[in-house]
Order: sequence, then structure tokens, then C-alpha cells
Amino acid sequence: MAAAIAVSSPKSSLLQNSASFRDQSSSFLDGQFKGLSLQLKPARGGRSKNRGASTSLVVASAAADAAAVSNKKSGRFYLNFTGFPFPLGPFLERRTIRTEAVKGSIWLFEQEQALGFSSVSTNIRMTVIKLKSGGLWVHAPIAPTKECIQLVKELGAPVEYIVLPTFAYEHKIFVGPFSRKFPKARIWVAPRQWSWPLNLPLEFFGVFRAKTLKDQDSSTPWADEIEQKVLSSPEVGIGPYVEVAFYHKKTRTLLVTDAVIFVPRKPPECISAESLLASAKNGLAVKILSKGKEVPQEPVIDNPMNRQKGWERMVLQILFLGPSNLLEPNASFSQMSQKLIVSPIVKTLVFSKVPEKVRDWIDSIARDWRFKRIIPAHFAAPINAGRSDFLAAFAFLDDLLGERYVTRPSFSLLFTSLLGKAASYFPPDDMKTLSSLDQFLVSVGAVKKTVSGRKRRWNWA
Repeated sequence: MAAAIAVSSPKSSLLQNSASFRDQSSSFLDGQFKGLSLQLKPARGGRSKNRGASTSLVVASAAADAAAVSNKKSGRFYLNFTGFPFPLGPFLERRTIRTEAVKGSIWLFEQEQALGFSSVSTNIRMTVIKLKSGGLWVHAPIAPTKECIQLVKELGAPVEYIVLPTFAYEHKIFVGPFSRKFPKARIWVAPRQWSWPLNLPLEFFGVFRAKTLKDQDSSTPWADEIEQKVLSSPEVGIGPYVEVAFYHKKTRTLLVTDAVIFVPRKPPECISAESLLASAKNGLAVKILSKGKEVPQEPVIDNPMNRQKGWERMVLQILFLGPSNLLEPNASFSQMSQKLIVSPIVKTLVFSKVPEKVRDWIDSIARDWRFKRIIPAHFAAPINAGRSDFLAAFAFLDDLLGERYVTRPSFSLLFTSLLGKAASYFPPDDMKTLSSLDQFLVSVGAVKKTVSGRKRRWNWA
């Protein structure tokens, strides 16, 4: 489930500040070329003396740049070999990218997250909000590398609260180590925490003296600035699905963990070129999912086309586990990117099992919070999207619950219904593996069957 949750309105204008990939070694190479330019300039006033000085400049420039890169990378060291059944990579080094989502108010911190020893990666995001007190409110901490902690400290404000908004291992694992970097911060966690195959207490993960987040709790120290709504459903399967949504009133921003995603056309900046190129190679998974076509074995050259292919393959494996065709991923990728959606895995294995509770949760969010942007914990953010876009992503619940929009109070909500049908559509061929997995898990009792549904009418504008 970690990989799945590590886990888009169809117009690209929904996406704001989309990440673009860049060559991570460019600063080092630029420094080398600057040194070489000094060496190649014609010397004046003598050969031997200036040639030696030029060579020294070249060596000094290259050595200085190499040292700078080495020092920067040393700040990215983080050892992690834990996680069942697959440990979460990268195992030794994690780069942190910080962006300002709302000037002076909200910052996003992203790192790469890989599934075990595979070439499948995505980004994992921590969101930091500056409160009126001047302190920081940290949502879903990431690995506390030296680089990450330095980027937090550069905001010039103390960390007051650390929030774990879900039960998911990929977010839980970093709360304890992150909190030890800010020992004065208070920790709040989503209710009904659990782990599998052993249901270990939070203390095992290094999380101590944590308070529990409650639904629509007005007693939290940030309640006048940030509101919260809890989705807690015990009926999913081996454990409950728990996620807490937050609304920052000042900036009209909705924060979720895994409820919705927006797959960007280009890979997030934090994903390394090495990971993208490894995914672009035609390995065993590509052969299995090639639909019988011949799979070429030529070496993968580092260029934008191969990096893009690697990203598209990563996305399809994250969303579908076994997509229909990894050899030529573009068609399926195009259908899944650049729009607000519920991840196929979350939709199939979680939300379709408890549609009543999910519907009540999202209706409450859309009714009470007039957000204009959404920040999830994975893929693109911030997303320029409002209530209609959010409801459209959950249009699949209508069929599960037997709902019909017979009393729509406005044209915008009717449009939401039509838009939602398109946003909820996933390529049937790509869904086959996931559907088979769902049937198997139901047969062995690991997850529940989808409920029969209920009749209901809309009662809000």
C-alpha cells in the first residue's frame, strides 16, 4: 500500500508551478567549463609562467566545484532500509527541493521516494505553513537530512507543530526522526494508527507524546487558522483507512495526503536522472507488458526523450501496478496526466469499499471549505482547483451509491457531474491487473467487497 499511496480538471491550467527536470550535475559541469575557458585563452607576456598559472586555475576550479558538490551531497545522506514488504528508497541519499507555494505563507519540500530496489519512483511532499504566531506548522514530514533541516531553518521561524495526517508507513516513518531535530515542537497524529504485518505502537517508530487529531476539533492550537476533517473507516480490510484533510483559511488552501493527485506531464525535479533512465530501460517488466511486441535492447542514452519515457513508465506502474503496455506508455499516460483524479489503486482498494463514508467526507469538505488550491502529498502541487474539480474526481461514487443528480441547484454542479465522468475514467486494459488483485484480496478476506449503495439527494448549493 505504501507504493500505491506513494502514490488531475483536464485542462493544464489547473496546475500551478509544475516541476521541470534539470541536469543535477549542471553546476559542477559549468564550473569545469569555466576553468577550461581560462586555460584556452591566449597568454600575454610569456608562455611558461602563464601556462602554469592557467593549469593551476583549471585544477583549482574543478577541485573547488567537486568539493562543493561533495559537501552538498553529504547533506543529503539518509540511511533507510526499513519497510515491509519492500523498503522505501533511496537508501543512502535524498535530495530536497523547496518551493514557495504561497508567498510568505506556504512552502513545499519534496524528496524522491522509490519502491524498494525497483526503478519506480515518485515524489513525497512535506508542506510547511507559517502561523500568525510566527511559528511553523509542518504537514507530513519527510526525511530529515541536513539539507532538508537547513532549508526549514532558512525560513527563520521555529517549528511549533508536526502533523502526521495518515496511517501510511511512508509518511509515519519520518515523523520521529524529524521531530528529534525540533524537540520543542508538539506532535499530532491521525487517529487509529496501525501497521502491518505487526501492529506496532507509535513509540516503535520514534513518535512519543503525540496528541490525536479529531474531526472538526476547535480546540487545537491552530483551529482559528487551520480546520480539519477526519476520514476514518475501519471497514476497508486488514486495517482502517485514515486520512485527515486540512483547510488553511487565510490562503484558501486544501491539504490532503492521498485522496487526490494531479500527475504532471514532466517529472518532479527531485527525481534523479539516474532513476528516470533506469526506468527507461527495457527490463523484465517491459517485456511482460509489451503485448507480444519485440522489445529492443539497445542502451539508453541520457536525453529528454528517454527521461520522459522513464517518468511515464513510473507513473503507470504507480497508478496501475501492471499497466497494459510499458513498451509504449504515452497513450495511457496522456489519459492519466494533467487532471485531478483519485489514484486508481486508492479508488479500487479503498474508496470503493466505503463509498458512503468517503461521500460524506468529501461533501463536508466541499460544503464548508471554499478552497481555490489543493496540495496533495505526491505528484504535482499546488493545483489550482476548487470544489467542482474536487467533486468531479469522486464522480465514481455516484454509480457505487446509486445516486442520481435529480435536484441540481446550479449549472456548475451539473457540469461537475459530466466532468467527473471523464475524470473518473481509467483505461480498461490498464485496470485489468488491479481488478484481478482486488478480486483476489476480496476472495482471501484481505479487503471488503464494495457495498451495494444507497439513494441520496444533494442538499447544498
